[in-house]
Amino acid sequence: MGTALIYDEEMTKYKLLWVDPVCNIEVPERLTVSHDALVKTGLADRCVAVPVREATDADILLVHSEEYLEAVKTTPYMTLEELKDFTLQYGDVYFHPNIYHCAKLAAGATLQLVDSVMTGKVRNGMALVRPPGHHSMRSAACGFCVFNNVAIAARYAKQKYGLKRVLIVDWDVHHGQGVQYCFEDDPSVLYFSWHRYEHQKFWPQLRDSDYDSVGKEKGAGFNINVPWNKVGMKNCDYLSVFCHVLLPIAYEFSPELVLVCAGFDAAIGDPEGEMRATPDVFAHLTHLLMNLAGGKVCAVLEGGYNLTSLHQSVCQTVQTLLGDPAPRPANLDGPCTSALESLHCVRAAHRQYWSCLKHAAELPTSNISTKCIKVTEGEEEKQETGEEEKSAEEETWPEPPKRFPPPVSTAVVLPEGVACPDGCKRFSSSEDPAIVDKLREKFLPESDDSDALTTLCSLTGLVEEMEKNEIRNGLALVRDVSMAMMCVVQHAATAHHDRVLIVCVGDAVVPSQGTDDGKTLLVQFSNKESEEQKGKFHIHVCLKKGCSDVSGFTQAVLGLLLPLGYEYDPSLVLLVRTPGSGLSDGAWQQLTGLLQGLAQGHTLVLMPEGEKACVGPTASSLLGVAAPPLGKLHAPLPEDVAALERLRLGLQADWKLLHTTAPETGGGGEEH
Repeated sequence: MGTALIYDEEMTKYKLLWVDPVCNIEVPERLTVSHDALVKTGLADRCVAVPVREATDADILLVHSEEYLEAVKTTPYMTLEELKDFTLQYGDVYFHPNIYHCAKLAAGATLQLVDSVMTGKVRNGMALVRPPGHHSMRSAACGFCVFNNVAIAARYAKQKYGLKRVLIVDWDVHHGQGVQYCFEDDPSVLYFSWHRYEHQKFWPQLRDSDYDSVGKEKGAGFNINVPWNKVGMKNCDYLSVFCHVLLPIAYEFSPELVLVCAGFDAAIGDPEGEMRATPDVFAHLTHLLMNLAGGKVCAVLEGGYNLTSLHQSVCQTVQTLLGDPAPRPANLDGPCTSALESLHCVRAAHRQYWSCLKHAAELPTSNISTKCIKVTEGEEEKQETGEEEKSAEEETWPEPPKRFPPPVSTAVVLPEGVACPDGCKRFSSSEDPAIVDKLREKFLPESDDSDALTTLCSLTGLVEEMEKNEIRNGLALVRDVSMAMMCVVQHAATAHHDRVLIVCVGDAVVPSQGTDDGKTLLVQFSNKESEEQKGKFHIHVCLKKGCSDVSGFTQAVLGLLLPLGYEYDPSLVLLVRTPGSGLSDGAWQQLTGLLQGLAQGHTLVLMPEGEKACVGPTASSLLGVAAPPLGKLHAPLPEDVAALERLRLGLQADWKLLHTTAPETGGGGEEH
């Protein structure tokens, strides 16, 4: 359906009119460099342009008080001195004669985006707006924000479209206290924020920004704060929090719409954030949200003050919304100790509210809590980064890798009589006699099954085309999935695929040859106990009801498979569905979609010929169509929860992204 891009140059037409070292970073160029980059890269042309409108008074009053709105309405007529005096009522914000107009456009643009997504005119989209919104409160401007764009959008979507569950993901480096206060007693809005906190010493320096501010009354558990207590957080810290906190809770919540407070001051080089996550991580964060809510994702610009990392991050986000494969993740060396401490505390604080966290470790008894630490006057806390410190302004990082969608998105190898799904290309490989003889000798020495041989030839050819990035992903119906799997794995090595992640769903016996050298990582989901854990690279996930229990399966995928996959960083994903797996189409589509974030989307799906009915749903996910929502998930079986936790604890010595607690409490982690 396309991706909306909403932008209007009018929102650049205000700026700081006096000297204020706090506010001088909020400049019109934040918007222009972001839009110019989208135009230069051709991404803007690929988007659906949606016009901006001004928010009405009724829209604004969904969140803000009438007294505050009327006060802001007077600012276009103020003198410079009156504007200065008006500004002094609020914190870290400035006013300009045109800012009321721009703030109405920013809120209205956000509502235009919501309308476009909710009515199905587009699948998803991004609004480049200014001023930002997530700090503004009911009766106060704050932190460069005048009207709370995303909070207004959430209330508007609930009112106009009757939504019961809205997820707000705030990945800006500052805490969006305005959004939190708006919904802290509302269980229909799940608000997630990670933010630089440093034990309450970083702006906005609120006790309400800590991990134990979980919401109030009926909204308890629906406010998730992840405080960063050191600077220098990297890609692995961000991905770890997504895998172990946000995604499990989000899937249990089952939102009908995802709103993103897309602030890019959390990226490397930003003078406000002083973090070290590279712009390409936002491609992965965006991708991981795109199977929620049937793909209804609306990203709205908030902060971002390094003009280089800002425009790079915006491009990464929009390109992912457009459906292009994400780049290979970089530098995933495991979360640092400080991040793990925060992760531990957040999971412990929310374990009473969410069944997916029932197994989380209790609050630490040692003094690693994120509570405010009093620092003697004049004393500065050192950042233990383990390397020579650099200021944010001196940070350098490589240009994000170019992302080229292959000419063919999805190729299929199907028996005669099985229709090729719309949007896919039927694939067959020319049968080189030498390759045919080699395949016959290895896999069919005592058989004259020419159809099976033709299928194996096609699979090897498909792997080669994926390695050359001529084809993004593929789907094959085969008679013998074990044989096909062995064929693909062996051929992948000769096709220069350095690492292959094999994900096997079902109880069939899977050969483990070659999984001890690191060239393949095999993760199998079934209901059969494994005689033994076969090592770091052959992982058996046993679920009591196998894959038929959607809650247990989803928890295993999010908390085990995704961290393993990201840390392993494969060049090819081989997804195998064995006969009688018991997995529902919806859960299978979710799995297929989530795995597309790995290996630049190079995924080959193998299914038995008896699964013809699943060809359409699988192809749909491979083509980038969001999986249908799973609905609100019930609690997983206690036996499965215990088994998954034992498995995670047993594996975390080898896999750092499986850590959820710091070393002092039995987890792992190193300082960055």
